[in-house]
Amino acid sequence: MGRRTFKKIGLASTVLATALGANSQMQAQSKTQYPSMAALNEYLMPDRNAEIALARSAAPDSISRDAKILVLGPHGYETAVEGKNGFVCVVERGWMGPFEGEFSVFWNPKIRGPVCFNPPAARSILPLTYKRTEMVLAGQSKTQIIDGIKTFIKQELPPLEPGAMSYMMSKEQYLTDDGEHHNWVAHLMIYTPLMDGAVWGADLSNSPVMLNPQFSGAPEPIDVFMVRAGWWSDGTADPVRMK
Repeated sequence: MGRRTFKKIGLASTVLATALGANSQMQAQSKTQYPSMAALNEYLMPDRNAEIALARSAAPDSISRDAKILVLGPHGYETAVEGKNGFVCVVERGWMGPFEGEFSVFWNPKIRGPVCFNPPAARSILPLTYKRTEMVLAGQSKTQIIDGIKTFIKQELPPLEPGAMSYMMSKEQYLTDDGEHHNWVAHLMIYTPLMDGAVWGADLSNSPVMLNPQFSGAPEPIDVFMVRAGWWSDGTADPVRMK
């Protein structure tokens, strides 16, 4: 990508959508441990109510209690709760992270990334979650999924809306097998067209802004800038320091 990313990162948001907080040794182990898709039931949560609660935990209750809630079923995401405020909360799986590379946890069935999209992101970013998930559940390979996303971007994906962002503030998130950092930090994600991270001061010393490698043009033409929230969605402090 030619851009410096932060040292410890996993899933974004997004999808995750990316493996947050794993060190190099754990990342290498993950790539060896999860080289292909596991059995479908390993990605599903048997307790529907638990998945609803986990999805809601992505954002403060003042936002998520009136949000639309999605749960993952054998054929894709389904609406579990109709919303009132235009936000959509969902628990993303590892395939919403980078396809390859240092931060990939693509096939890890344990990944659970609760994220709550605001209305602009629900209209212009969430369709990528639907599409990647659709192709994964159809048994397609990474190469097929990348090709399918490229076609989807050209033919069906709505333009990225200004103000598109999401909350990823769940204390219960599981973004990497690194036990010390599996829930990394509570953060917000802002979606932009591809740009130089220096425009945001991303990944500079003591900057609270980081450039997430979730999409970055591989193949989605979207950057995801992350800003630490400082507390979890339940209001408790998040003591983890940025590196």
